[in-house]
Amino acid sequence: QVQLVESGVGLVQAGGSLILSCSASGRIFSINAMGWYRQAPGKQRELVATITRAGSTNYADSVKGRFTISRDNAKNTAYLQMGSLKPEDTAVYYCNAEVRAVRVTTYWGQGTQVTVSS
Repeated sequence: QVQLVESGVGLVQAGGSLILSCSASGRIFSINAMGWYRQAPGKQRELVATITRAGSTNYADSVKGRFTISRDNAKNTAYLQMGSLKPEDTAVYYCNAEVRAVRVTTYWGQGTQVTVSS
């Protein structure tokens, strides 16, 4: 079994910054892509950013230039640096990972609340 643990619960003022981390543990041979998603109240979960094992990244238009995704393959950990935060960034943020063990399986973290006050 694999667990993803997110950290970085935060309440921050608009314009501020926050870093989230997501660490994977358990039966892991390697991790392909990792990503961050978010879900605001009353809205569907949406992609924020993804990163491949090689480091190629993809961002939602709404966060381009403000957020940076990175990862440490040796630690099975992904990070999301969030800057110039806006109230509309308020959501529960989830990480996910495509984990190779016997086969490739996508796992999700439990989610972490980010609240941006105006």
